[in-house]
Amino acid sequence: MIKLGLVGEGIAKSQSPDLHERLGASLGEPVRYDLVDSLGVSDFDFPNAIKKLRSEGYRGTNVTFPFKEKAAQLADIRGEGVRRVGTANTLLFDADGLRAENTDYTGFISAYRHSFGSQPAGEVLLIGAGGVGRAVACALGELNVSCLHILERDATRAENLSRDLNAMGISAACVTPEQAQRELPKWQGVVNCSPIGHINHPGCPIDTTGLSDQHWVFDAVYIPAHTELLNAAQRAGAKTLSGVDLFVFQGVDAFRFFSADCIAPEQIDPHVIPLRTHYIEQLVAPSAHSEP
Repeated sequence: MIKLGLVGEGIAKSQSPDLHERLGASLGEPVRYDLVDSLGVSDFDFPNAIKKLRSEGYRGTNVTFPFKEKAAQLADIRGEGVRRVGTANTLLFDADGLRAENTDYTGFISAYRHSFGSQPAGEVLLIGAGGVGRAVACALGELNVSCLHILERDATRAENLSRDLNAMGISAACVTPEQAQRELPKWQGVVNCSPIGHINHPGCPIDTTGLSDQHWVFDAVYIPAHTELLNAAQRAGAKTLSGVDLFVFQGVDAFRFFSADCIAPEQIDPHVIPLRTHYIEQLVAPSAHSEP
C-alpha cells in the first residue's frame, strides 16, 4: 500500500484523498491518503508535521496553502518545477533526502492546453502571488503570455514575483485594483490564484463588470467548483477553466511521482481523461445552473 498525505489549512473538504485512492484502485495499487489540517491548530509546526509523516512510513505528501513556499525551502532536492517556480506542492521521502516537486506548474499547462488548445494566453491579470500564483505565472510563460499584470495585497510579494518573472523573460508588472478594473476590458485572461472564492474565504477577488466574451478566466479554487468569479465569467460569455481541471492534472502528475517505483507512466496515461470527466461530472455539472 502507498501511504500519502496532504498538509494544508482548511482542507477537510479536499477531494485529493478520493483522487489518489481512486487512481490507485484503477491501477491495482491500494492507496491510503490522509489529511493533516492546520486549521485551528495554534503554533502548527510544518517541518515537524513532515518529519512525522516520514517516520510513519508515508511515501510522500502533497502540500497546499499556506505551506508551498516552506515546502520548497525544507527540501534537500528540488525538481525542475520547484527550481523554476520557487514553491512546491509535492514532497517525496526519497532514500537520499526530502525531494520537492511542483505539479501545479505542469498541471496548469496540461489543463490549459486541454481546454484551449494552442490559443495564446495574451495579456493576463494574475490575482495572487503566493505558491499557486507563482506556479501558474511560470506556466503562463510557456503558454505565450504577452504580459502578466499582478494584483496582490502584499506589495513585497507582488514585486518579488514581478522581478523574478522578468528575470525569466516573462513580461510582468504590478497593478492596483483601480488599474485592474480600468484596464481589464483590454486584456485577454483573468487568473485567480488567491484563496478568495474558497468555501473558507467566500467572495469574488475582483470587480467583474469588465469581463466579456473576449476573455478567458481561470479560478484555482475548486471548492466550490462554481466560484463567484467563474459564475460572473460565464454570465459575461467568457471562456472558463475550472480549478477542477488543475486539481485533476496536478494530482495525476503528483501520483506519477508517488508511484514511480511501482507503476509505469504509460499505465497511468489512459486514466487521465476519464478521471477528469468523473470530477467534472461530480463537482461542476450538478450545479451548473443552480445559482439564484
